[in-house]
Amino acid sequence: MAKVVEKKKKESILDLQKYLDKPVRVKFQGGREASGILKGFDQLLNLVLDGTTESQRDSDDPSKLSDETRSLGLVVCRGPAVVVVCPADSMEPIANPFLQQE
Repeated sequence: MAKVVEKKKKESILDLQKYLDKPVRVKFQGGREASGILKGFDQLLNLVLDGTTESQRDSDDPSKLSDETRSLGLVVCRGPAVVVVCPADSMEPIANPFLQQE
């Protein structure tokens, strides 16, 4: 008889459900930043943003953002490249999911 093994469903560390259809700001590895309306996500933090604009880097100082932006429209962001996701209008503290409770 074959033994049935159930796979445990992967859960996302972050719950982005409350940010769906709201503006968010995303920072990526390598320093790029974009803003748009969060339309979807998965447990790997792949994101779908609509009405996306990318903030351009200052040509004199690449560590700073300039006032220039570039319209990208509908974008799929790869989860492994995402460093920060935050609401566009404010910040909100979250509990550390890696902190061990005693």
